[in-house]
Parts: sequence; C-alpha cells; structure tokens
Amino acid sequence: MADRAQRLIAEMTATAQGLGEDGASIGDLKIVNAALRELRSAFKLFAPYRHIRKVSTFGSARSRAGDPTFRLAEQFARRIADAGFMVITGAGGGIMEACQRGAGRERSFGVNITLPFEQQPNPVIHGDAKLMSFKYFFTRKLFFIKEAHAVVLFPGGFGTHDEGFEVLTLLQTGKSQPMPLVLLDIPRGTYWKTWQHYVHDHLLRRGLISEHDLALFKVTDSVEAAVNEITSYYLIYHSARYVRDLLVLRLQHRLSEARVAELGAEFADITSGEGIVQRGAFPVERDDPAILHLPRLVFRFNRANFGRLRVLIDRINTAPEHDLRAQSA
Repeated sequence: MADRAQRLIAEMTATAQGLGEDGASIGDLKIVNAALRELRSAFKLFAPYRHIRKVSTFGSARSRAGDPTFRLAEQFARRIADAGFMVITGAGGGIMEACQRGAGRERSFGVNITLPFEQQPNPVIHGDAKLMSFKYFFTRKLFFIKEAHAVVLFPGGFGTHDEGFEVLTLLQTGKSQPMPLVLLDIPRGTYWKTWQHYVHDHLLRRGLISEHDLALFKVTDSVEAAVNEITSYYLIYHSARYVRDLLVLRLQHRLSEARVAELGAEFADITSGEGIVQRGAFPVERDDPAILHLPRLVFRFNRANFGRLRVLIDRINTAPEHDLRAQSA
C-alpha cells in the first residue's frame, strides 16, 4: 500500500510539472494551488473521524431562531446525533446554526465558504477545530458529499436546491456512495410536497427520469421518519465498492443463503442475470482492514439502475426475522 501511495504522489507531482510545461497561466496555477491546499486541509480535518458516520444538512441561512423550520432542524440534528451520527453544516446562520445547536459543538463540523459579504461562522462552531473555511464552492461541495453517509434538506433557497439536485445527480449516476437523501419539512408543511409534485408532473411524466429514480429520496414532515430513514439504512448494509467489474456490498451481518437466493431472483434485472453471491473480502480490499471481516454480497451490476440498487439495499435491511435471530445468536 505504501508503494501505491508513492506512485500516486509521483503522478500528482508529474501533473503539477506538466502544468508548467503546458504554459498554464498564473491565474490557472493559483486555482490549482489553492484547491490542492484546501483538499489537503480538509482531508486532515476529517481523518480522525473517518470511523463515525455523518449527515450533511442544508437549508435556508435566513431562518431565525424560533421559526418552526429552525426548531425542526435543531430537533432533527439532536436526534440524529443521539443516534451516533455527526452533523456537517455550512457553518453559517439559519438552518446551519439550528443543526449545529441541536447536534452540539462536539458532534458537528462546519465547512464555511468565504464570500464577498463574509459569511461568519455561527457561535456554536466558531473557533472549533472542526471548522474550516473554503475559498471554492467545488472543493467545499466535495466534502459535503464525500464525508456524508446521508443528506438532509430543509426548506431553503437556491443553494439548498443546488445541493439537493447535485446529490440526486450523483446518486442517480452512481458517482457517489449510495446513501439516504431526506427532504424534511415542518408537520403538514407543503414545501417539499410541492417540489415532489413538480418532479412527478414535469420530470417523471415526460420520461426525463425513471420511476425507479424516485427511490433515491424521501419526502417527509416527520423528524422520527427522517431519523429512521437514515438509521435503518445502515441496519445491515454497511458500504459499497467496486472490485473490477463486480459491485461489492459490505454487510454488518450474514444473510441466510435462502435470503440471498431470493434477492438474486428479485433483482435479476440489475445483476446481469448471474445472481448474487455471498462471500468474504477480496484480497484487494486489504486497504480497508477495519472491515475485512464483514460478509459481502457480490454481483455484476449493470451500473445504470441506481434507483433499483437503492431498493435492493432496502430489501437487505429488512431481512426476515429468522435471519435477524441468527445474527444475534
């Protein structure tokens, strides 16, 4: 693994030298240099917490303490932090501050953005070692998604919708780890229900998305349902990666062979008809030793129907009662 790291570092060095050989402008070199420094700083920031699952939250910076949506965000963040997750916010005011208040300073991160009008970190995260300010939106966005195991959207403006559609795009195309995306509103609120109607009436009805894509997100006005959507997602499912042309789903517990066969039959449409196999780790997975002991479900995924993949993960997490009893034995 050390040899592989050295090879990658050598490639990065060669790329940097290549920029000089290409005659890149000073402005372009400044962008690369600043982005690389931001990436390095953020990697170091999150590295000590890699073993803890995290939820990225988005919503309006204009919500005020005492507003129903502010209280909703604070309540959700407290509940999800109590369930063992840390919270990542944009570190500003409004919904960001509400989530930071709910989770608490010790259980949250702030990834701020430097803007011309100087967005100040909220009082909860201000001065904390888990607060970082980014110059570029694209580097900041990377860590909102890369470090997240779930994303929750509260009512918000352009930025909230930007983040939400980006997450949906990454989930739909498989460019991020599969994860829950929850759109949470106040009880009997219509903000996300109206958005959902738009998706049905103007995207799905026109064939611009598939019906399976609707499985990639959940709209709710219940904090309890939002928390359950996230915690139940990791009840048995752990994580995913590709090994050559095989998709490997790591599990917290083994499934019965009968259950594996049932899943293979139900999801033959996305497994190239070759079924699903349960096995141990591949040798190449030695780069993640902490989870080498976990069982795997392995199959040739068509890499097209990620909504169906999400349904498969949901089915895995609803293992029959006899499987769950065997796991606890």
